[in-house]
Amino acid sequence: MSSPTKTEKKYWDNLAEEVGCIVCRNMGLTNNYVSIHHIRGRTKKGCHGSGAVLPLCYPHHQGKEGIHPYKARWIEKYGTQEELAEQCDQILNED
Repeated sequence: MSSPTKTEKKYWDNLAEEVGCIVCRNMGLTNNYVSIHHIRGRTKKGCHGSGAVLPLCYPHHQGKEGIHPYKARWIEKYGTQEELAEQCDQILNED
């Protein structure tokens, strides 16, 4: 696994603070207690940065409503990971 850079860690902090769980946010809720979900795994080049990660709360990451292990159902319900990553970046760029 490659380690995130300081810049990538700062990006994660910004996602957590400014966006929170993107799924909760889209449901009108605020939840800044998140972990970072890697869209294409944690070993490829660029896997920790913009467009490659999502801030997700436990229920939407690994819980009963989580992308792990219910990926197809999750995408159908909440949208593609790429769409949500783009939305996260748009939110960060609004400020």
